[in-house]
Amino acid sequence: MRKETNMPHSRTPMSLKIDALTKKGYDKEFHITEEGLVCYETGDTFSPEDVNIIEKLRFEGISDPDDMAIVYIIETKNGLKGTVVDAFGLYSDDKLISFMGKAGGL
Repeated sequence: MRKETNMPHSRTPMSLKIDALTKKGYDKEFHITEEGLVCYETGDTFSPEDVNIIEKLRFEGISDPDDMAIVYIIETKNGLKGTVVDAFGLYSDDKLISFMGKAGGL
C-alpha cells in the first residue's frame, strides 16, 4: 500500500521549481514554433540570437521515465524572463533542441 503525503498528486518537483522561478521573476512561458521561440503571454517571437539561456535543468521521473523533462531558464533580448519546458529523450522536440543549441548562454 502506498503511503500518502501532504504533497498534491499533480505537483512534481519540476512544477515546484517552476513556481519558485516564477516568484524570482522568471514568470513567462515560451514555446517553439516554425517562426522561433514565442512567449505565450505577449506573443513576441524570438530568434536564437535574441535568447540567453541562464540555466538548464533536467528532471527525471522517479517512477515513470515518461516524466523526464528539461527546463530552460531564459532571458530575452528585450528583458522577458521565463521558462521553456521540453521532454527529455525519445519525446524531445528537435526544433527546440536545435534552437537552444544556437541560443546564447550555457
